[in-house]
Amino acid sequence: MPANGTDPAQVRPQNRPSAEVSRRGLLSTLGLGGLALPLAGFAPAGAERRAFEAMLRQAPTCLQPAAAAAPAGAARKLKLAWNATSVCTSPVEVARRSGILAKHGLEVELVNFGGSTEMLLEAIATRKADAGVGMALRWLKPMEMGFDVKVTGGTHGGCMRLAGLASAGITTDIQSIRGKTIAVSDMAGADKNFFSMLLKRRGLDPDRDVTWRVFPPHVFGLALDRGEAQAFVAGDPIAWTLRRDKDLVEVATNLSGEWADRACCIIGVSGALVRDEPQVAAALTRALVEAQHVAARNPELAADAFMDYAPGKVSREDLLAILKSHTHGHSPTGADIRREIELYAEELKSVGVLRASTDPKRFAARVTAEGLSV
Repeated sequence: MPANGTDPAQVRPQNRPSAEVSRRGLLSTLGLGGLALPLAGFAPAGAERRAFEAMLRQAPTCLQPAAAAAPAGAARKLKLAWNATSVCTSPVEVARRSGILAKHGLEVELVNFGGSTEMLLEAIATRKADAGVGMALRWLKPMEMGFDVKVTGGTHGGCMRLAGLASAGITTDIQSIRGKTIAVSDMAGADKNFFSMLLKRRGLDPDRDVTWRVFPPHVFGLALDRGEAQAFVAGDPIAWTLRRDKDLVEVATNLSGEWADRACCIIGVSGALVRDEPQVAAALTRALVEAQHVAARNPELAADAFMDYAPGKVSREDLLAILKSHTHGHSPTGADIRREIELYAEELKSVGVLRASTDPKRFAARVTAEGLSV
């Protein structure tokens, strides 16, 4: 999933249009309903915070999945924050639509969050939302500050790409990036953090050997055309479609080399929920991991789940290709996710994102859920 930006965004629900007639049969079978989506706009931090908190209190309950999947007894109601514009988060919607969440005894209200990562983590830490799904490399720095949020699992790997112009001398060799200007949407974003780590590991100084320049993602192509940048880093579907439309060279992804078996997106749960109701935190994690595996086996379900949110020029065929390039079957929990967080912490320290005094092993132990039975 691409990371949330740091620009404040006011969030409020908005009904989505109904599904296309050609997909009506599938949507009916899965028990689909519209989700509340935000309208982004700029507002002072105080107004943004009040708007988001009001939304979390008042957002409409999502339509129930198929009743046959629900266990006996009342379902535990939870709020889950996600970014509905990132194709890699589509298995979250699969979990709701297909009845996976209901099967695990949960009634989950999805809240599409468009504000800063820090505000999202604060919302989870203070129980305004119970959990969220986001990019590890965007979350770990704020979590270093002490937010009471526990990582209970990873969801998948892949979804970030570094690509550039062959006419500028860029090839699949990472060394060809030396001396180039790279377009990025957020200097604290997961994509910038990841490719800084990759450059460092491959012998390039991410602060001196390349120039990072901030552009809004929708003008990346124009920046390349004008020579203001020769390459870009971004998440899917933006990265996928821009690479295709501009016939760019893909230099690396966050599945390159030693990161091939690493999760990039994680599940964060309120620390209080993990402590007070560990069985609920575990059930939510199991359900989301199960949905990832369903998406890995049947990416068509995930593509259809994302169609209502996809940008206009992204086709179902694009979504299928994107999803198949990710590793939705890799969803670590327990000691496995703790080790992956430790590795990320070591790498983030190497590029100056985490503090030099942070001990990666202790950090990973602190921010993950010890002993949760997933």
